[in-house]
Amino acid sequence: MELDRVQLGRKLFFDPMLSRDRTVACASCHDPARGFASADPVAIGIEGRRGRRNAPSLLNRAYAKSLFWDGREATLESQALKPIEDALEMGNTVAEVVKRLRADGAYAASFTRAFGGEPDAANLAKALAAFQRTLVIGGSRIDAFRAGDVAQVSEQERHGFWVWESKGGCWRCHSGANFTDEQFHNTGVSAGREPADPGRSAVTGLGADRGKFKTPSLRGVAWTAPFMHDGSIATLEEVVEFYNRGGRANPNLDAAVKPLGLNAEEVQSLVAFLKALSEGDGPAGTLKLPADKPALAPGKDGKPSP
Repeated sequence: MELDRVQLGRKLFFDPMLSRDRTVACASCHDPARGFASADPVAIGIEGRRGRRNAPSLLNRAYAKSLFWDGREATLESQALKPIEDALEMGNTVAEVVKRLRADGAYAASFTRAFGGEPDAANLAKALAAFQRTLVIGGSRIDAFRAGDVAQVSEQERHGFWVWESKGGCWRCHSGANFTDEQFHNTGVSAGREPADPGRSAVTGLGADRGKFKTPSLRGVAWTAPFMHDGSIATLEEVVEFYNRGGRANPNLDAAVKPLGLNAEEVQSLVAFLKALSEGDGPAGTLKLPADKPALAPGKDGKPSP
């Protein structure tokens, strides 16, 4: 039954019928060839409507403690239906989607097989969440190196790991097996810009949380350009340089964000480390994707090569 739910969720994920005008699917903003993220700085919904933030990668979100850049949802099930009813994304209603699913014989049969009943909102969310929990990545050469197989990484990548753990201090926020502390930090990405994005404070109501955003996992990061919650940084090199400068000053800037003093060689080594970390299970330099989607290797700019 679980496999039936995953297969149903996958079909729904790629189906634009979830959107009001049947033009936008979940995969429109969470493209497998982009690490289940998007090439657009912010999400683009129906009728070309521009969203408020960058579409985050769905890789390893099975391990997330909260969802969305501001952490406003706690589970994949509660998150799954929100884009459907967002006016800037799919612009639909869950009730309308359920109505469409019940009128579709193939979907009705799939829901019966997976859940023992006709389509409804709860099972729609469960199906989408079941598929998203299969979007996992691991087993990179960095993992092999950390396990003791030193031959798996180049001298530059090894140097990048040293920068990561020492001078760069990247581990302070990107910690643990999934390279994220699952917490919220203000790094000044959009400081001074209007309209200002309140970030986590829109959820908590706390002034101290203004401008804080969830630390993303760095698994698969080389696939997911552009970067940051607003998609304002185009390449991994620019991301490292942003933090090398100490972020952007503002009253809530995280204490861990300060000038790093990295030289050009250290910047390039750190980028090489991040790209090596982005490799997943499968041939070196590729991301393990659904069987009917091509696997593309990250290019020099951190974007998938054609």
